[in-house]
Amino acid sequence: MTLFNPEDCLILVVDDVKLNLQVVANILDKVGYEITLVSNGYQALERVQSARPDLILLDLMMPEINGLEVCEKIQSNPELADIPIIFVSASQEQEHLLKAFEKGAVDYVTKPFHAAELLARVRMHLELKYSRQKLKKLLQEQVALVEELERLANTDTLTGIWNRRYLLMTAEQEIKRSQRYNFSFTVLLIDIDHFKKVNDSYGHNIGDEAIIFMTKIVLNHLRQVDCFGRFGGEEFVVLLSETDLEEGVIVAERIRENINNQHLIFEDKQIAITVSIGVASYNFADQSIDAIIQRADQALYQAKNQGRNRVIANNS
Repeated sequence: MTLFNPEDCLILVVDDVKLNLQVVANILDKVGYEITLVSNGYQALERVQSARPDLILLDLMMPEINGLEVCEKIQSNPELADIPIIFVSASQEQEHLLKAFEKGAVDYVTKPFHAAELLARVRMHLELKYSRQKLKKLLQEQVALVEELERLANTDTLTGIWNRRYLLMTAEQEIKRSQRYNFSFTVLLIDIDHFKKVNDSYGHNIGDEAIIFMTKIVLNHLRQVDCFGRFGGEEFVVLLSETDLEEGVIVAERIRENINNQHLIFEDKQIAITVSIGVASYNFADQSIDAIIQRADQALYQAKNQGRNRVIANNS
């Protein structure tokens, strides 16, 4: 069973003898292959670029530029290198045969040849080509699938930001980087104020909208190097790379203020959303992310106790 239809395959035939071109063309035409013919190496190079054939039957001995040079030029172009090239030549010298394969040819047919032999070799190399293409496509699809599964495993389904698992993994990497290079590293723990009241008053769908609303605002105030994710429920974590406590407080205050100044619109109603934020930075005594998050959580607790909608830092 072939992997292709001959009618869908274009074969470039290159030979400086018109009779040879006609003989090969007749053989290929009977099977149904599409054919394009040229009589010298320069024409071959131009035709390859314009027509992008599926396979090339290339004469070895030609004036001006021989088949070996043509083959080498084609193979040096990454966009053309996967086109199989079969040399067709009257030369039976071993040196010519070896050079043909060195330049990238996939096969070598000596003149005179039997039509059945030529067709068998053409078919074999087209099938190999299409098998490689199919395998390449399958591998690309597999890579895309693995990437999608990794994305699903690491992201929050509601907001599309990172989930708890990915946040903790990234945080441990940040700690190791901070230990190695003496970098600052700050954590923001963000909690939506009175979130239960939003759910009870407007329903869980609006509660979800409130989370998405807050998430978009936070993302607008972070750098690409920062890591933002949902820690659970209405609680979120921002990892600020190479950022000290003071700088972290500035970022947190900017986020809090922008959320406070905007409203979620629902059925012509403006729903006020505020957040409380606890801020803590890495210090050299920290061996894991848990200690930093615990300090940020204590700061968040203080922010809640002091009336909410505020930023509190804790690095003690």
